[in-house]
Amino acid sequence: MCVIHTKRVESLMLTHDIPIHPAAQQVKVAVDNCIFTVVEGQLHLLLIQMTRVPYRGMWALPGGLIETHESLDTAAARILSEETGVADVYLEQLYTFGHPRRDPAGRVIAVAYFALIHAAGLTLRTQPKYADVRWWPCAHVPQLAYDHDDVAAYARQRLERKLVYTNVVWSLLPRQFTLSELQTVYEAVLGRPLDKRNFRKKILTLGLIESVGATAMRGAHRPAMLYRFTRREPQHIAML
Repeated sequence: MCVIHTKRVESLMLTHDIPIHPAAQQVKVAVDNCIFTVVEGQLHLLLIQMTRVPYRGMWALPGGLIETHESLDTAAARILSEETGVADVYLEQLYTFGHPRRDPAGRVIAVAYFALIHAAGLTLRTQPKYADVRWWPCAHVPQLAYDHDDVAAYARQRLERKLVYTNVVWSLLPRQFTLSELQTVYEAVLGRPLDKRNFRKKILTLGLIESVGATAMRGAHRPAMLYRFTRREPQHIAML
């Protein structure tokens, strides 16, 4: 199973023993985004590389403080757009992380979101405040700054559960896809193989997808039927 390294907040935040300046005690609210995609059959997570001490050189989830005129959802969508340029994808609020020393710069409460995108052909945008931005395979995510290991692990678990009882997988796929491509995405998220015959029977019985009446070549294999989702919006199902 694809596993993101986890740790407790104290293992990174408190061992640094970084004093919080009294002038920075005002409570601020930030949004952290866990942005997932599937690349070559593996689930990936978007990370940015920090430039400021004490986390210079470390990787973290893309995020930022909410602006005075923004709702939480608007801030999460803005950050997603700034990093990837995409919109109209699945974006869900996860959890609030509020350890008093989670950010050495001051008291920051973070509201975590996760987003699912189809990243083929997508050009990532490196913000001036970051050294780099990159897709990391979930199986090889390094130790993250702040409490982002905990945030990423929480998002990963939520994503697995979502695929069991909702149709949110649509946001990880192109508009048209083959049944093999659909199964590959499910397997990448769940971290285990699925029986081909049972998977296809189940997905077709649910009525989530429909044939577009065309085929496409995928590698050296014979042409495969193309499908699309009947609805590209969240709905509850009994998939697995």
